[in-house]
Amino acid sequence: MTAVAPSPAGIRRALQVPWWFVALPLGLYGLVVIYPSLAGALYAFTDWSGIGAFRWIGLANFRAVMIDDEAVSSLGNTVVLALSTTLIQNMLGLSLALALNRRTRLNSVLRPLFLAPALLAPVVVGVIWQYIYSPEGALNAILSAVHLDALRRPWLGLADTAIWSVALTVVWQFVGITMVIYIAGLQAIAPELHEAAAIDGSGALRRFRDITLPLLAPAITVNVLLPFIGGLKLFDQILVMTAGGPGYATQTVALMIYRQAFTFGAFAYSTALAVVLTVLVAVAAMIQLAALRSREMPA
Repeated sequence: MTAVAPSPAGIRRALQVPWWFVALPLGLYGLVVIYPSLAGALYAFTDWSGIGAFRWIGLANFRAVMIDDEAVSSLGNTVVLALSTTLIQNMLGLSLALALNRRTRLNSVLRPLFLAPALLAPVVVGVIWQYIYSPEGALNAILSAVHLDALRRPWLGLADTAIWSVALTVVWQFVGITMVIYIAGLQAIAPELHEAAAIDGSGALRRFRDITLPLLAPAITVNVLLPFIGGLKLFDQILVMTAGGPGYATQTVALMIYRQAFTFGAFAYSTALAVVLTVLVAVAAMIQLAALRSREMPA
């Protein structure tokens, strides 16, 4: 029996998307996500307190954000946390990926161990590390055990150390994900490229610079975008560990949005802060994506 090749018209009909299959999910998504987001953003231009009537006040809330010392401080903390966690997480994640890239019995045990913290809820991680950083916690106990009592301190109670303690907690939780993405990138590199470069006399550092890093560009793009965006939205760990203190030393924009809405009842002002954070995340993501994609090697 002779097979009949499909006609171009038949192929086009087969490739057409049956939109009615996705109509209901798209409608529900628009109803519970898109519409509330857009409608909620309108409150940023009002004086709504969460209950009762409201009046239109234009850009007043946004002008207040620009001159609010607490908002400016929170924005600075947010950027510092996003940049520091992204940098440290990528350095450690790439180092772990290079060390655990080979398929050995030991590496098959270590990889899940480094990835395990990412499976924990951020609140649980915050509680664990709040104990570790407490004045009588595990970290100070270890310092005393190795006769480094001069380094003991209330890590979450000092403005100079609190924000970095939170940053290291976030890195500890998510460095395993960064490691896994880098391992996937490393294993996609053909070994023949390194072998040919070694035959030509290239050393390990030069092969890493000229072969490994350029071919890891897609993995680097993902591993820079995800931690940076996550750092800009950081909330859970800070709420549990420091509640934004001491003072406003660790308060982020996300935590300030929560406080303004549910502690002070300034829903319109908190919505303005949320709009500012959304724009910040979107702009930062687009700039980074454009910059990082330009360095990726064409397929």
